[in-house]
Amino acid sequence: MIHRPHRVRLGAVLLACSAFVTVPAAAQTPAPAEPKVVHFGTWGVDLSTRDTSVKPGDDFQRYAAGHWLDTNEIPADKSQNGIGSELADRNQEQLRAIVMTAPADSQLGAFYKSYMDEARLEQLDDAPLKPELAKIDAIKTKDEFTRYMAGTFTNYGSTLFASGPLPDPNNPKVNVSGVYSNGMGMPDRDYYLLDKYKPQRDAYRAYMQRIFEMTGVADASATADMVLAFETEIAKVSWPQTDLRDIQKLNNPMTLTELQAYAPQINWGQYLGSVGALSPRFIVGDNTALKAVAALYDKTPLETLKAWERFKVANDASPYLSKRFVDSRFTYVKTLTGAKELRPRWRRGIGEVDGRLGELLGKTYVDQYFPAQSKTMMEELVANLKKAAAKRIQGNSWMGAATKQAALTKLAKMDVMVGYPDKFRDYSKLVMKPDDLFGNIQRSAAFEWAYALEDLNKPVDRKKWAMSPATVDAYNGGLENKIVFPAGILQPPFFDPTADAAVNYGAAGAIIGHEIMHGFDDQGRKIDETGAVRDWWTADDAKRFTALTDALGKQYSSYEAAPGVFINGTLTMGENIGDMSGLEVAYEAYKMSLNGKPAPVIDGLTGPQRFFLSFAQAWRGKQREEAIKSQVATDPHSPRRYRIIGPLRNLDAWYEAFKVGPDSKFYIPPEKRVRLW
Repeated sequence: MIHRPHRVRLGAVLLACSAFVTVPAAAQTPAPAEPKVVHFGTWGVDLSTRDTSVKPGDDFQRYAAGHWLDTNEIPADKSQNGIGSELADRNQEQLRAIVMTAPADSQLGAFYKSYMDEARLEQLDDAPLKPELAKIDAIKTKDEFTRYMAGTFTNYGSTLFASGPLPDPNNPKVNVSGVYSNGMGMPDRDYYLLDKYKPQRDAYRAYMQRIFEMTGVADASATADMVLAFETEIAKVSWPQTDLRDIQKLNNPMTLTELQAYAPQINWGQYLGSVGALSPRFIVGDNTALKAVAALYDKTPLETLKAWERFKVANDASPYLSKRFVDSRFTYVKTLTGAKELRPRWRRGIGEVDGRLGELLGKTYVDQYFPAQSKTMMEELVANLKKAAAKRIQGNSWMGAATKQAALTKLAKMDVMVGYPDKFRDYSKLVMKPDDLFGNIQRSAAFEWAYALEDLNKPVDRKKWAMSPATVDAYNGGLENKIVFPAGILQPPFFDPTADAAVNYGAAGAIIGHEIMHGFDDQGRKIDETGAVRDWWTADDAKRFTALTDALGKQYSSYEAAPGVFINGTLTMGENIGDMSGLEVAYEAYKMSLNGKPAPVIDGLTGPQRFFLSFAQAWRGKQREEAIKSQVATDPHSPRRYRIIGPLRNLDAWYEAFKVGPDSKFYIPPEKRVRLW
């Protein structure tokens, strides 16, 4: 399947995304200048961004970056800006320098040229799409439609029932097949059901109508109404986001016979067999939703299903067709993001190359831009963070000895991967042609699905990565008990070999700590050292943990991220725990790095002050209101402002560093601060 969102979360995985205007074809584009690494200030923090007229305890985001917030506008082609997006842009420039020097007949060169050849795409217009739509038109029965849906795993289009290999939560040494409901085109069920998302819903419906008009459907308006009504019925039976991150609710093992009896409207053996996803047993994620969607599928007229699939195919293909398709799609998408313009075409193209050939491109990227010294220093930093995490677990005041020991065992067995995978993927069998963008995407989708299926019913390969080396992000692979830090994020200001230690611990250290402590958040705590979903807690410890997380959830639910839009403290619980506990661990590691000596004072700032300023600098940025609304509805991460303020309010060290007292806006009395790890 192509660009299909995966709604069911079985691991705490952070994902980054990209986005469009016009430049000539690759062959005519001048080679870009060599991108330079940017260092921040003299020791790792840009002090000119601060607004020191604001008290740290009244608004630490503004204290650390108020001048920057006042003087920097979000670029028209973005939904947000900040440190992470600036670094991602710089990484794209580095990747572009690699791609532009790749041979024209190489996979990198051919794919990028096919994306940048706008003249050819305009000439082709919708010609590549027509054979796919003709296949839908030719469908005569539900059985034929079911087979067509299965084909979308390796092609444009969508299916009502997604699948894919994953570690068995009950036996994490082997991969089994997961099965989930699917089918909605908007970000979440709430977009279909709540009045506050009516503008986005109207834009989506208008986009459907445009697609139907552009592909020759006779009554485009009525067809759009019909398809939106169908997706709304899917939304009504779909799980809310809070349930989609509950590992226990998602862990529903079934044999094929049991699955067939549970949702009999689909021939599961035929459907999953045709896509290669058969397994001795399946993990049926959102089981009640899948059962309800199967029943909905059974009663929905074939013509409705065909119209729905027609839209899905055209929508998936739109970014790879002529400008009218690209622009039509963006007219809808911008209502979700708030972006005013498409990203430059070359940036979208490089994003596609990184997405389709990530480890091939990444191998050269790390050779050129990721020094061996950075990898060594990061591995040392991670080792220190794990020691600090162990110290905090051992010193935990509310947890009993047995649970502490289980937590320490899990921490000790947590794998850490830095920079790039030990073994890069082999892309030699993926055909990329310089004059066939539409086909390149199809072949890439089939290649990726085949790659995923290599793991099915086999031992879990924990050395495989879910992100490319150039990605500005990191993740905790929950069911694999591992943490991954791509080279792309290990650059200033997150990590700088020349920076003050407080800066690296406050930025990269907090990120590392965040990923480590995902193993002990509200979902990670349900997974043991092997990756199995198992309760390793005593009842009393679990009760005390839940009381603390309830208090933390109430704090975050009180934050108004945009007018009338409050953070969902339950949905964001795992990430909020990661932020807060990760920062605690990073601070502990920073203190340990001093080896009992006092931290130097630099530019009048103490070590703890520099640590917390570095942390805030790493989250410096602005978001459009539309993007915040979308994030609050769908994303388990809190908006960036509260990824600064939320954790700090509960850390005693922050109060001490900046002498924050009861007269400050965000002050919490010591007895009411949440102390988890």
